[in-house]
Amino acid sequence: MILFVAGAGIPLMAALNGGLGARLGSPIPAAFVLFLLATTITAGLMLTNPVPARSVISAVPIQYFLGGIFVAFYVLAITWISPKLGVGNAIFIVLFGQLIASAVIDHCGLLNVPRSPATLTRVTGIALVMLGVCLARKASV
Repeated sequence: MILFVAGAGIPLMAALNGGLGARLGSPIPAAFVLFLLATTITAGLMLTNPVPARSVISAVPIQYFLGGIFVAFYVLAITWISPKLGVGNAIFIVLFGQLIASAVIDHCGLLNVPRSPATLTRVTGIALVMLGVCLARKASV
């Protein structure tokens, strides 16, 4: 249920932040506002949860800290593009990218995730989503 609500929040966030970016004249200040609010909320949550020791943090391989780059890119991209392309079309394309990337990560077992081979069923599903993206884009043009 938590992941369903998180997933449902993605297009809502795209519409809200896209609208904010359009009203502010740029996706950059809109993304800044989003991250400022998110930082404030997570900082408040950290006050009630244990903070990892510096030695624990410094032992984490650097690649695990790079997720923030992808979050910033995603927020800026969806804030910039969703008002132009439409939230539905933008999210369909994002979904296609997520399916391809997750299939590669799972198939190769990247970043220590459990391996899950790319089966014919999985590849067919991704192809069907791609077809859906093409149909959704064609319908809006």
